[in-house]
Amino acid sequence: MKKIYFIGINGIGMSGLAKIMKIKGYDVKGADLTRGYVTEELESMGITVYNTHEAEHVKDSDMVIASSAIKKDNPEYKYAMDNGIKIVKRGELLAMLLNDETGIAVAGTHGKTTTSSMMSTVMLEKDPTIVVGGILPEIGSNAKPGKSKYFIAEADESDNSFLYMNPIYSIITNIEEDHLDTHGCLENINKSFSQFMDQTEKEVIVCIDCENLKNVALGKNSDKIKTYSIKDKSADIYGGNIKVEDGKINYDVYIKGELVGNYTLSVPGNHNILNSLPVIYLAKKFGVEEDYLGKALTHFKGSKRRYDILFNDKELGIKVIDDYAHHPTEIKATLQGAQTIENEKITVIFQPHRYSRVKFLLNSFNDAFVGADEVIILPIYAAGEKDEFGVTVEDLGKVLNNKKVTIEKNPEKVDEKVLNCEGHEVFMFMGAGDISKIAHRIADKLEGKIK
Repeated sequence: MKKIYFIGINGIGMSGLAKIMKIKGYDVKGADLTRGYVTEELESMGITVYNTHEAEHVKDSDMVIASSAIKKDNPEYKYAMDNGIKIVKRGELLAMLLNDETGIAVAGTHGKTTTSSMMSTVMLEKDPTIVVGGILPEIGSNAKPGKSKYFIAEADESDNSFLYMNPIYSIITNIEEDHLDTHGCLENINKSFSQFMDQTEKEVIVCIDCENLKNVALGKNSDKIKTYSIKDKSADIYGGNIKVEDGKINYDVYIKGELVGNYTLSVPGNHNILNSLPVIYLAKKFGVEEDYLGKALTHFKGSKRRYDILFNDKELGIKVIDDYAHHPTEIKATLQGAQTIENEKITVIFQPHRYSRVKFLLNSFNDAFVGADEVIILPIYAAGEKDEFGVTVEDLGKVLNNKKVTIEKNPEKVDEKVLNCEGHEVFMFMGAGDISKIAHRIADKLEGKIK
């Protein structure tokens, strides 16, 4: 039995692959400095998870999988290097698995986790293999081995690891400036996505409501490019006649100008209609029954940390929502969606993610929170970066076009604010760091309050 070792195994992408490899019959071990619900799930499958990085853990391993966050001076990484153990990037391993199947890869600066999760949900009757970037309630995990030929995966552009992939079908949601510490500029990001399109075998389904993506894709003049939109009726896949009723979105879908169905979503925002369009298109191509497709979309609640309602009590008049949005465009779209279904005051508690992102995208944050009545900014989550970019949370606070902005250095103060709230307020916890822990802690305290 081959032995595989994962450095940084608790990461959402790494843990998914660890589960798949375990089920495929490999001896799987790994290490991570943090523990959580993912750790417990891995251990329940018989996977050993160490909470320290030690060279001796890697001995006798046939292959080491390293996340992009792992530095070369990591003792486990260094031991593998010094002893000739094969080291593979997470994205490389994912690509190796996907390239052997009918691969459906979902890429884009934003929306890829929701779109890949939605794709996975509507395809469950086809028993696909799934590796996505969030916990999918329908399978209770971020990964599932399947018996069919379909392999649905989230493709990561942050370190260009998606260029290991040669999917049969790909979906691209948008292309924007992000991870500039790696890519340098938007032009380089565009080049990477252009190559990804070239590496897709049959169809590349792109959102032309993103002007930059539209220019990159249509500039290729390729027959395998298929377009989707809620703005442009000439798109190959078009969503129109959009209505919001009782907190749900209803809309018609047209393929090549022909009405193919009416659908309802329970997750808010036009961005989620967009996310659904390539999903509907491919589901129909793969023979998913219409009734099943419609019900799956209606019941889809998103993956964990995507408008994840942790607490909602009408008597207290308090709702707590946990959301992964951390890029200005994601934040804006999420808040626009929230405004269509939430009738109370919206307070956002935001934890900026990475000094580099705040530095490079600082001015893009100016109108990101316009849908919020109040914004509370917590300290920047470094994510392994050094504080060497010359940017502070105070700088971020100054650029926001919001009347009420508070810089809060002590997260415990947020607990007090929520718990002492008089009601009629929605608290949205946003960010990609450990802010989710704060949201869950406060939700637990509120649950205790009503018992």
